[in-house]
Amino acid sequence: MTRHEWPLFEVFVRAKRGLNHVHVGSLRAADHEMALHHARDLYTRRNEGVSIWVVRSDAVAASDPADKEAFFTPSSDKVYRHPTHYAIPDNVPHI
Repeated sequence: MTRHEWPLFEVFVRAKRGLNHVHVGSLRAADHEMALHHARDLYTRRNEGVSIWVVRSDAVAASDPADKEAFFTPSSDKVYRHPTHYAIPDNVPHI
């Protein structure tokens, strides 16, 4: 007899004062709706979150840490992507 397991979901929560969602853990659920409810119950019990994302783990694409040199090195020669060449006004937040 084969045992059926619900799919694994990755959970991301945005805190009340946060600007971005942060990975807080994983859980198993039958579908996205159930995953959202379980994530709310597990990861925001003290009302610390304002938004929850759940993503099926098998839908996440990730780079391989073993390939970090080949994957990230090409960006180091693009100095225009770094804000070192720009004057940033003091009144611009979050930079």
